[in-house]
Amino acid sequence: MQLNFVIGVVTAVACTLGGYVGAGGHLSVLADAAPLEIVIMGGTAAGGFIIANTKTIKKRTAKAMKLLFQKPKYTKESYIELLSMMYQMFKLAKTKGMLALEAHVEKPEESSIFQAFPGFLNNHHAVEFFCDYLRLFTLGADKPFEIEALMDEELEVHHAENEAIPTAITNVADAMPAIGIVAAVLGVIHTMGAISEPPEVLGKLIGGALVGTFMGVWTSYGFIAPMGQFVKATLDAESRYLQCLKVGMLAHLQGFAPSISIEYARKALMTDVRPSFMEVEEATQALSAPS
Repeated sequence: MQLNFVIGVVTAVACTLGGYVGAGGHLSVLADAAPLEIVIMGGTAAGGFIIANTKTIKKRTAKAMKLLFQKPKYTKESYIELLSMMYQMFKLAKTKGMLALEAHVEKPEESSIFQAFPGFLNNHHAVEFFCDYLRLFTLGADKPFEIEALMDEELEVHHAENEAIPTAITNVADAMPAIGIVAAVLGVIHTMGAISEPPEVLGKLIGGALVGTFMGVWTSYGFIAPMGQFVKATLDAESRYLQCLKVGMLAHLQGFAPSISIEYARKALMTDVRPSFMEVEEATQALSAPS
């Protein structure tokens, strides 16, 4: 589970409720009203999400939420592995010709090179992206500018598909304050139906009604919107992984040596996950000859 996610949730809950209790608030008011408010608000938000999004986006969003509980996938170590894999493939192409790559790109799951880099091999999108373009190279596509334009088009489509996921989440976050007002209005309607009750009863009903407004704003800015931003950052990291592959392949297509091609790819990485030149060189020197 992501440590930051746990720390963030605990901090938000502890500080909000702790401040409320510290100011003399009674948790019993929140506890009594919260279950029905959750039903009203959660159901309305879920219904709106279902209406607004296609089946594909709903499935991808559900899958993306699992990222909140997983360790970061794209680390410095994963990029050292990626650069080492590209080095092996480019070195094989340089020493034995581009056609030597055919056996690896046609059945990547059986490739001796890919099997040596399980992190890359388990990344379906990256394997497909890399193998598709190497296959084009083996078929004679050798114009870097045309290949780059095609790569950019594919990456743009991939980015648009990924962007739809955090957009769907943040749309829910944007709606939650208004949905909280709806829940509060329903509480006021209920309160007006009991207008003849004594003040202590009315006070409790009014307090319960306002819980809806509180929960709408709190869940929106404290939880749902940050989760959308986290998912976006994680999916952007996946796009950067593919960008690294793109830069390395284009450098190779232009005839650079394997070590230079992967240096181009290394420069495309964010600084927090970019390995140093020496780290990459040590990793590639430790590799056996590709076959």
